[in-house]
Amino acid sequence: MIRKPTVLNLAQLVLRSWLFGLFLFATSAGAQEFPTQPITLLLPYPPGGSADFLARPMMAELQKKFGQPVVIEYKAGAGGTIATNALAHAKPDGYTVLMVLSAHAINPALYPSLPYDTMKDFAPVSLVARLPLLLVVKPSLPVHTVSELVAYAKANPGKLSYGSAGNGNTSHLSSEMFQKATDTKMVHVPYKGSGPVVVALLGGDIDLMFDSFSTSYPQVQNGKFRPIAVASAKRSALLPDTPTIAETVPDFVIDGWYGIIAPAGTPKPIIDKLNQTFNEVANIPSVKAQLNASGYDIVASTPEAFAKTIEKDLITWRKAVKESGAKIE
Repeated sequence: MIRKPTVLNLAQLVLRSWLFGLFLFATSAGAQEFPTQPITLLLPYPPGGSADFLARPMMAELQKKFGQPVVIEYKAGAGGTIATNALAHAKPDGYTVLMVLSAHAINPALYPSLPYDTMKDFAPVSLVARLPLLLVVKPSLPVHTVSELVAYAKANPGKLSYGSAGNGNTSHLSSEMFQKATDTKMVHVPYKGSGPVVVALLGGDIDLMFDSFSTSYPQVQNGKFRPIAVASAKRSALLPDTPTIAETVPDFVIDGWYGIIAPAGTPKPIIDKLNQTFNEVANIPSVKAQLNASGYDIVASTPEAFAKTIEKDLITWRKAVKESGAKIE
């Protein structure tokens, strides 16, 4: 027997529809008004690093677009996982976002257990930029090419030291992969971000490093660092005479990226507004020109495209970590 809906059932359906419509209206209205208070941009590394270099030229324009202060909060350490965990526990209202680097997709393969789920606990907002890694050495090291570096490392096993922006960072994993690909052995010295590791190489505390173009390029220009090669698929327009590593070590290519994520559950209209604003700001001619001059390639994307980038890199880096034998020390 088929029962006809009772008056109570019909009333419940009407009430649910009304409540759902009210929710959609409130969400849409909230997104139109957003933001009505300051926005916090978390950075997973200390001041002076590549994430900082990318965020700072955008700050004034972001504040103009949002009509609210945008405050940078540095939460360095543990390969970016401290800041990422903080975001996972932030209120999903769009007022706290995080700039993530490629390490965001590397960490699940490196850390035995993370206090968050990389895919489920976050809402991708936008890919912002790509930036090649630069292999640099201190000027006193008697090597000028990848071949010479490999030969020197093999003749002095375990004596060369390389710095990284932290355990599990792209600079760490790149160095591990380089050793694996060239059958060399060097000593790892981790720091809390690109800024401190740059200072260490300037002071001669380490011999070499893979570092983001933005933080090492100025030191190359003033003769403090010697560039050996770039880890990208093609040479950099800023250093056209510096070869790629792949020209000596076939298929050795490391792609670094930067993007914005929010806590999972952040309303879609707010995600879309954040996406639109970050994209617009990154592509303002003056901002873009300044970032391009530091080696950044602006590649703003949709939230969906950024999600696919993260998902793809989770697979790529898991394989790279396994093959390289890289471990958190």
